[in-house]
Amino acid sequence: MASSPKDFTVAIVGGGMCGLACAIVLNRAGIDVNVFEAATKFGEVGAGVGFGPNSLRALKGLGLYDAALKAANEPPNMRLFRFIAGTGDHELIYDYANLAKSEEDQTGFGIYRPAFIDALTPLMDPSRTHFNKRCISVEKAASDRQLLRFADKSTFEADLIIGADGIRSAVRKVIVGDESSCLGFSNTVACRGLVPIDALKAEGMKVPVHTRPHCWTGLGKHLITFPMKNDTLLNVVAFISTPDGSKLSPEHPQPWVRTAPQQELLNGFQGFGNDAMTILKNIKTPSLWSIHTLHPPLKSFVAGRVVLVGDAAHGMLPHLGAGVGQGFEDVYTLYRLLTHPATKKSNLERALAIYDDMRPSRANMVLEGSIKAGNVYDGFGETKYSAEDMVTHLTGQWDPVWFYDIVAEVSDTLKQRENELFPSATS
Repeated sequence: MASSPKDFTVAIVGGGMCGLACAIVLNRAGIDVNVFEAATKFGEVGAGVGFGPNSLRALKGLGLYDAALKAANEPPNMRLFRFIAGTGDHELIYDYANLAKSEEDQTGFGIYRPAFIDALTPLMDPSRTHFNKRCISVEKAASDRQLLRFADKSTFEADLIIGADGIRSAVRKVIVGDESSCLGFSNTVACRGLVPIDALKAEGMKVPVHTRPHCWTGLGKHLITFPMKNDTLLNVVAFISTPDGSKLSPEHPQPWVRTAPQQELLNGFQGFGNDAMTILKNIKTPSLWSIHTLHPPLKSFVAGRVVLVGDAAHGMLPHLGAGVGQGFEDVYTLYRLLTHPATKKSNLERALAIYDDMRPSRANMVLEGSIKAGNVYDGFGETKYSAEDMVTHLTGQWDPVWFYDIVAEVSDTLKQRENELFPSATS
């Protein structure tokens, strides 16, 4: 991409996976960008995350693929999900591997979230990073620029604000209003953990968890497991839903995370088979997370010269493993638009209009699909879905997520709309 100097400045609020990636690529392109993170350093809470084929296309387009792959410490692959019964002997319900369109379309890998951040941190200019900066509001400054206010009473002005501050975004208030709550509680809690695979083998684990990702389905509960770090660690996410788990409720009161006794976790999976319980018994000090989504989804991710990316724009349930990938697609789209040779301060809002035409419909489709997937995973049992029903619901559920080329889509859109939105580029 062209790296010609620009006459506008950018401030990014939030230094998680998407915010840091965005800051790095804009800084590389010669754009005056600063990133503000509420914590004392860049970091991510959580365990593993999966990068699907669409995520890797975006990372390659951003020039961050090699760093991410090195941090993953394993070759790229995409061992597709096996869906098995959580109960009994964990019989196979459905094997998603039969649907691969090509070897390339299957490519992906799992990575430890903090490892991704650690790999990217050295790529960012430290003089452009600011910590202990919790944003509390965004206002229009007297200079006609955007003004960030922080909890420490400091301020910062920039021409463009990128909100990458997560599902509880402060920047999002510019889009939805101060009093509007757009968060929905899924009536589900999740426990995340990493378990050594050798320990599970020593305890007689029969399900080949080291070879493939697995979804252990049940009624009102399910497990997600996938191997990481060259099959030495098992990433585990255990979901427990209340009877209203198929519906969304208003935002859950704080705190969203609480420590629970191990027995509470085990009781939540009462009736599951031996291998599932063996995994859960290896999570000694579980924390339970209240799982939220943006709902109803935002119709727009832009207001003036304020734009949202990642969970701030479309925080979604984790059931398709697709939230981070959508954030990378956001970042790639914004990167291409802001580094376009014709983009300048006077037409920033035109560039953001393209972003807003492209991203909400795509990301919100994945958001809605994630809600549906969670209901399916929690629906296997006598009173709801049979094995045949599960196959019907699961077939092709990842196709619209994975088999999408954000690089080609942005390039095609720019060709079609360049004259309309950047007339100086063709005059």
